[in-house]
Amino acid sequence: MKRTWTIIGVADVPRSFKWYQSLFDLPRTAPAHDDFGQIVDSDGTVLLCLHEWGAHEHPSLTSPHYAKPGNGLLLFFRIDNFDAALQRARTLVSRLEEEPHVNPSTGTMEFSLRDLDGYYVTISALDTA
Repeated sequence: MKRTWTIIGVADVPRSFKWYQSLFDLPRTAPAHDDFGQIVDSDGTVLLCLHEWGAHEHPSLTSPHYAKPGNGLLLFFRIDNFDAALQRARTLVSRLEEEPHVNPSTGTMEFSLRDLDGYYVTISALDTA
């Protein structure tokens, strides 16, 4: 099995860490470091890595001022409890970017929202509508 570890630049790793754990209904834990943390599923799968802007001198993570965070990136997550995730999402943001609808390509329900740093996040049901 091969897996990707998507890493995004964020302003405040602990704050974003808590936000994503809330969205995915994961147990509350602290990130490994103040400048880096991995959002991990219950089976140990890394879902997303959060990296503080400017830490460790990675060229593409130096600053959000060089490009709008999320430009060219869509964070797309397939989840098994769509309705519960929708309820949690509504408590995390003032409005959704896209209200729940059936994606005609996948046949599954999905909705979209922005995270604390402006990344576009789509949540899609694992099963068809």
